Amino acid sequence: MQQFQVRTDLALEATESVRKKSSGQMRGVSIDEYDTMEDVHISKVVILSKNAAKSMGKPMGTYITLEAPALQESDEDYHREISEELARQIKSVLPNIEEEQSILVVGLGNRDVTADALGPCTIDNLFITRHIIKEYGKQAYRASKMHRISALVPGVMAKTGMETAEIIKGVIKETTPNIVIVIDALAARSTKRLNRTVQITDTGIHPGSGVGNHRNALTEETLGVPVIAIGIPVVVDAGTIVSDALEKLSEEYDGGKASLDYFRNSTDTQLHNMYVTTKNIDETTKRLSFTLSEALNMALDMENGKNS
Repeated sequence: MQQFQVRTDLALEATESVRKKSSGQMRGVSIDEYDTMEDVHISKVVILSKNAAKSMGKPMGTYITLEAPALQESDEDYHREISEELARQIKSVLPNIEEEQSILVVGLGNRDVTADALGPCTIDNLFITRHIIKEYGKQAYRASKMHRISALVPGVMAKTGMETAEIIKGVIKETTPNIVIVIDALAARSTKRLNRTVQITDTGIHPGSGVGNHRNALTEETLGVPVIAIGIPVVVDAGTIVSDALEKLSEEYDGGKASLDYFRNSTDTQLHNMYVTTKNIDETTKRLSFTLSEALNMALDMENGKNS
């Protein structure tokens, strides 16, 4: 049995962990942080070398993280300002986005499990155009330039009997998109980042990896087209919460260090296979999926998105 390992899908958290272990010295990683508006913080992590990728457990590429505490709160406009900033960040990683392209958006996850429904719920509010353009042309929308947007919710293997990658490869073969955008719920290292952080990356995604459920990777190498992955952390490993609590205890009491070492060296997987989410995750998922779909609609709108 494996010993306790902290799991996270966020490159920013992996960077923080490696920084802590190496006393702040990091080679092969570029980090840029800035604020774009009040309470919206952007972190751009670029993994430049294979050694850095190995130490962080993430593929080489660009990872943009948007942190906005306001995402946790209800808003009648579904945080339009944050959607606009997200749209700008999404456009920055999309290749040749100024040219008309066929774009496939995939919503990963299980619609029947609330904490895993972010992908399918985002697709519900997406502006789909491929079928109309194919049948009637861009004139149907009175537009001079338009992307052909299609969407897919492949479900989970327990229901379909097929790997997600197998379904997506079949759709790509038939529809030949230029870009694939993948939406998925993620796992975080810190409870402070739940439901308030968005990660955008050009490296693709490994479905289920954050919760230890390893599926076939969805990357440019496996699918044959550029893959942009967008995710929001909605769960955290229960073992991580206990580990953090024991770490704080060890800093305050002499006996706490022994408890922390015992827990981290334990091979009992019962706690390590549990994941925790917030109590209002159903309403949160609905709200976050709408904010994300609005950002995608803005980013992929060639007529109104010129100045984004």
